Amino acid sequence: MGRRGPAPTPTDILNLRGSWRANVNANEPQPEKGSPERPEWLSEYAAAAWDQLAPELEAMGVLTIIDGHALAVLCQTWGRWRKADEFLQKHGETYTVRDDMGRVRLVKRFPQVAIASDCARALNRLFQEFGLTPSARSRITVHGSQDDSFDKRSYLKLG
Repeated sequence: MGRRGPAPTPTDILNLRGSWRANVNANEPQPEKGSPERPEWLSEYAAAAWDQLAPELEAMGVLTIIDGHALAVLCQTWGRWRKADEFLQKHGETYTVRDDMGRVRLVKRFPQVAIASDCARALNRLFQEFGLTPSARSRITVHGSQDDSFDKRSYLKLG
């Protein structure tokens, strides 16, 4: 059985929010700030997502060197969603199954419908983990210690 309750909020995020709870866990690991190296094995869409997100997340102050695997999962999931969505745009969501006489027996959904739906749910959770949704960002307050060049433009220009 998994742990109960919501996942704890990282101290860096609590600090950005200005929460007093940021000082509760004095023993929390503090990984090195910075952008991890992009893995070579990322798909084309995933690599493009990484190239766009990593600098933005680093500027927000929420990305550390150790976050590479989590960011890779987010980017690969984005790439998988994009491929499924492109297929659905080209072919539609359903196809017909005909019998030997050419009569329509049933209409079925392409597997890409489920793939796109599953990826969208996973992406929503991953986006929240990195502060990439409007509601997640609304809980973060950027103080003067953050890079003043941070641009609050849209984060989902992933092409």
